[in-house]
Amino acid sequence: MFSVKPLKPTFKSYLPPVQTDVKKNIPLPIKKLEAKLLPGEIVVNEVNFVRKCISAESSQDDLWGKLICTNFKVSFISHDALPKQRSQVSHLLLGEHDIPLTCLEQVVTVNDTKGKKKVLSSNQKLKFNPTELILYCKDFRIIRFCFDEAGPESAKKVCLAIAHYSHPADPQLLFGFEYRGRQYHGSSGEQSNGTTLGRGFQTPLFDRPSEWDREIKRTGAAEWRVCSINEGYAISPSLPEYFVVPVSLADQDLKQYSDSFTDKRIPMWCWNHPNGSALVRMASITDQLQQRKIDQRICTGITKSHPQRSDVLRSDLDKALPNIQEIQSAFVKVRQICVIDPFEESEEKWLSSIESSQWLEYVRVFLKHSAEIVYLLEGKNASVILQEEGDRDLNCVVSSLVQLMLDPHYRSLIGFQSLVQKEWVMAGHRFLDRCNHLKKNDKEESPLFMLFLDCVWQMMNQYPAAFEFTETYLTVLSDSMWIPVFSTFLFNCPQQHAEHLMDFTKSKRIPLGEEKVLHFPPVWDWSQQFSLKDQTLFNNPMYVGKGASCVQNGTVKTFRRTKHKTYSSTLRGVPSALRNGLKDGHDTLTRRNSLLAQLRPDFSQMREVVESPSERFFRDWFSRPADQKGLLIPQLLPSHVTLWRLYFLRWVPEACILKGGPVTAYQKLSQLVDEIEMLQSKLRQYKGPTPASTPISSPSGPPSDQRRMYFQARTPDETPATPEYLSSSFPFTPVGNLCRRNVHGTPISKFLNGAKIWLSTETLANETL
Repeated sequence: MFSVKPLKPTFKSYLPPVQTDVKKNIPLPIKKLEAKLLPGEIVVNEVNFVRKCISAESSQDDLWGKLICTNFKVSFISHDALPKQRSQVSHLLLGEHDIPLTCLEQVVTVNDTKGKKKVLSSNQKLKFNPTELILYCKDFRIIRFCFDEAGPESAKKVCLAIAHYSHPADPQLLFGFEYRGRQYHGSSGEQSNGTTLGRGFQTPLFDRPSEWDREIKRTGAAEWRVCSINEGYAISPSLPEYFVVPVSLADQDLKQYSDSFTDKRIPMWCWNHPNGSALVRMASITDQLQQRKIDQRICTGITKSHPQRSDVLRSDLDKALPNIQEIQSAFVKVRQICVIDPFEESEEKWLSSIESSQWLEYVRVFLKHSAEIVYLLEGKNASVILQEEGDRDLNCVVSSLVQLMLDPHYRSLIGFQSLVQKEWVMAGHRFLDRCNHLKKNDKEESPLFMLFLDCVWQMMNQYPAAFEFTETYLTVLSDSMWIPVFSTFLFNCPQQHAEHLMDFTKSKRIPLGEEKVLHFPPVWDWSQQFSLKDQTLFNNPMYVGKGASCVQNGTVKTFRRTKHKTYSSTLRGVPSALRNGLKDGHDTLTRRNSLLAQLRPDFSQMREVVESPSERFFRDWFSRPADQKGLLIPQLLPSHVTLWRLYFLRWVPEACILKGGPVTAYQKLSQLVDEIEMLQSKLRQYKGPTPASTPISSPSGPPSDQRRMYFQARTPDETPATPEYLSSSFPFTPVGNLCRRNVHGTPISKFLNGAKIWLSTETLANETL
């Protein structure tokens, strides 16, 4: 008697029941799975019957569909919806399962039956048929696809295509070129070109003299002028065409000095304090014979631009701060701990691991050094030169942080964007290399911009009412680095940007209209990515800057920025970078007192003996409540510099707090602010001097899509509650991100540690270390 062998499940076993028209009992046609493509985007390869791993418990919630590789992204298309969708935010360029090719860190193929695995790169061969594809993303996601029922050859081809197209050989192969080129074809270029697209978002790009002139006037830098000697990048390929120099330095002298600087990067003005002190950045002087003479000339020119002819001090960042390789190493370690390694049973061990990565220490070091520069500008009334060998990495971070601490303008949304544009994009930060978009040289990769955003978040976390934008904005900005359709993060300098666009225009014979130049949109045009409603997630309800209002004693009052003429008297000193943020026992801010007593019990006793002018200045600043609209300095004790959870842990299911986390406070504050603004709108709608006047228009305030807050006030009939989709990861969701081995999925740490055999997920789930 023969035993009946159980049938192997087929793809049909996983399909939902055929939908029928109940009245006519006729099967309804299933909609064909097609990728949503942008202009210039083409499908390179695809495979059907693919399973995307979703659930942390079983494969019951996994999605079935088609995996597609285009010249822009990896896309997964399914009829099914994600279980328990947490977010209502949608992206205009990417679907909920899409990953830009530039966001891919590693493409790993696995064959469970043969125990094989391979990291794929461009133009490689794959000698086995993959049963799994695991994608490691630069935004910390880890996505897994299984080819249980897919054709083996089709699965292999799509894996090879993803690996190949995620390693472009040339910048012009990045999708942004085809995207913009296709938008120009068939039009005169006027609709998507130049001024209309580039200026609609109000953020200055600093690619024209008039915008530098406005910044000079805004900061009161009377003895500084816009210099145009680099027009056409005639002097330095990495400097902008226009920048600001002292009035007393002639163009001819600057041209002569340029040969003595690294990459001919002559000193460039960043910002002016109302007291006349200037912040300047420059590269190292390579000509040792001329160094002293040029140094003297440059310092004399800066001194003459100061009303009191104050001293010029220099800060050598190469000596004072970690280098780009150390920063990259720390970032890799913290990513390993947050995303790949299992959580420790003890919270203390996990926090200790985070601290040992050095990432938070480097954040502290940069904030500390920036605070020291602030003291020199504000407390000593001295101009400061930030010097770095290439002037394109550490200088970007420190100059930006110094200006953010000193100038409340840069804590507004438009101001912050102009700061990044001025100190990073136009100053020639090597985004193409540091982001490693072409995946050619890992040694050049370093998360300098990510470090800067983390430093900004630390300040926001300590002074939440001082910034117009939210941590969601900072996180979205970091994600935008991996969407290759914006000029902001694609190039090493403005000259490279212009050169590649010109070459691409000629090779593709693109009709450009009047301007004769192909333009990439900057990331600051947020309408390219998000609806107006979703952009309201960038607005901080606690902001007390220009245009923000509050209620005091029953009266609605509007905050105004400090005027320049009173700026110096309202600004106070900096926390002691020399003392790493320690304050004396008389500090009025409660959360610092007990810590100080424990860490430095003798600190206050030594003050009278050893207190330096800088320490006195810092102590004075911290002895008074912080002015959210004035000078801001971060606190630097280890308890004050913490892990940016939304960025580092947003994709980790174990770290996700349902209906909890900072978003719950943000939601309620937003609703309160929205209610206040609605009441203000109602008051403005009444005519006449008495409250008995009747409203002249809709009493409910502005329409819902024109309100400033994402979470809007509820009616008296509605019960206040936290929405089901809210979690500590909002507006992101960990659903579909690969979890740790003790929950589900392949143990990534084993792979990274060089395990010889790659076993099936089911085997590994039952395996003990």
